Amino acid sequence: MHQRTMACFGALVLTAVTVACGSDDDSTALPTQPASAAPAAPAASAAPATTMLAGASQETAQAATAATEAPAEEPGDPVPPQASQTNPVTDVAVDALSTFAMDVDTGSYTYARQSLQAGVVPDPAAVRTEEFVNALDQDYAAPDDSAFAVTVDGTSAPFLDPASRILRVGIQGKRVADADRADANLTFVIDISGSMADPGKLDAVRPALLGLVESLRPTDRVGIVVYSDATRVLLESTPVSERQAIDSAIEQLQPEGSTNVEDGLRLGYTTAQATFDAARINRVVLLSDGVANVGATGPDAILDLIGDAARTGIDLVTVGFGLGEYNDVLMEQLADRGDGFYAYVDGEREATRLFTEDLTGTLVTIAREAKVQVEFNPALVRTYRLIGFENRAVADDDFRDDSVDGGEVGAGHTVTALYEVSLQEGAAPDGWLAVAVIRWLDPDTTEPHEASTRLLGGDLVASIGDAPLRLQQDVYVAAFAETLRGGGWSGLISLDGLSANLHAVASRLGDTAVAEAADLIDARAQLG
Repeated sequence: MHQRTMACFGALVLTAVTVACGSDDDSTALPTQPASAAPAAPAASAAPATTMLAGASQETAQAATAATEAPAEEPGDPVPPQASQTNPVTDVAVDALSTFAMDVDTGSYTYARQSLQAGVVPDPAAVRTEEFVNALDQDYAAPDDSAFAVTVDGTSAPFLDPASRILRVGIQGKRVADADRADANLTFVIDISGSMADPGKLDAVRPALLGLVESLRPTDRVGIVVYSDATRVLLESTPVSERQAIDSAIEQLQPEGSTNVEDGLRLGYTTAQATFDAARINRVVLLSDGVANVGATGPDAILDLIGDAARTGIDLVTVGFGLGEYNDVLMEQLADRGDGFYAYVDGEREATRLFTEDLTGTLVTIAREAKVQVEFNPALVRTYRLIGFENRAVADDDFRDDSVDGGEVGAGHTVTALYEVSLQEGAAPDGWLAVAVIRWLDPDTTEPHEASTRLLGGDLVASIGDAPLRLQQDVYVAAFAETLRGGGWSGLISLDGLSANLHAVASRLGDTAVAEAADLIDARAQLG
């Protein structure tokens, strides 16, 4: 998790997505100056809280009541957050190190997918390039005896200057078999306000949760808190062996009333803390369509609650539903504060896949405070720019300061980072070009570990058409995201060129998800 100062709390979501994409051959460059996005400006809002603990135990109810007795803040009008500024081009002679916190979120891609499929241009503020790239399947080598394996490669791009190259840092987390994980305590905090009656919301949540319960083991436990203008424990923490009771509670989910997300989260964490077991995996999972009603105490108190719980071992996963006033940027930041991950659901199929595959497959945390640092050789590299990760920057001197927040990574997750670099004119390709180092803390012992690899100048692929297909995929998908957000590579390659290349890679990979990503480019082109 990366620290942030936040002055807003507009809405909460739960989402996740894993898609496979690819791309292929060269495309036409259109020389256009890239535009910079505006800096982030989060929103603020608050509304009266009403806590009704029907169905809760007396102990839980008393704890929740105490938790909500905090000084009220003045309510404010929500302000839509803006996209973070595009990373600058950095002179290697001035700063040869690039450092950032690892990020496994994917919700930005799924949110854009639903927007485009609905005929709506995605809000540039909700487009984060690294999440587009990280939402796609990769084929990195698995680690042997470590939490991570690191790959670094690179190629040219037809829409960049001939002296420029794209470097890819690929990180593959180890996989943990379900039989080898600890039992889980999952507390679901579910928005059942009236807006959740819209298609693709509660009607997607119910079958997804039923599928999740079926995929859990009998010794796992599930609790359910629901919130609208009335917040209550719908299901006390219950072992999955009591499947009928859990299924019955899920079937009771019906939209009602307005939204009070603060009460929902407070009661959810109170419930999770009442059943906390350090020997188990403890998660709060928030599902919401992002209605911007906070509650009585304001954003800072909620963020402190989430952060404090994460430090005690209760991580937050956020899953989002819906378009319209949905606040993607804030939802991503909430998951960061809660040491979890953020995903977005754009229908029943994605909801079922998320809950039966991603959530169960990544329950085991394999690393905490994970950071990446890339060092560039000034003899070969003149400048560099990190593509994406704008809100994950870490000071170079803090890379080995383990008190500085990094990212939390679950089993099987992959992380991909791209750099645009310009090579020194006339420099021989001999020697190392870049070294990538990952540092993380063991989640059980808190001992620090590192893994690294280097890229030699002679290992760069001269033409993108000869590069690995997944690297081609990453370049073109990143270019599409940059185009949507209006910064960096925006305007350097046409949508038609991106579509043709991505469709070609999809054909060569035989990957329908890559074809779907290319179809999104076509959908954006059709919107003018």
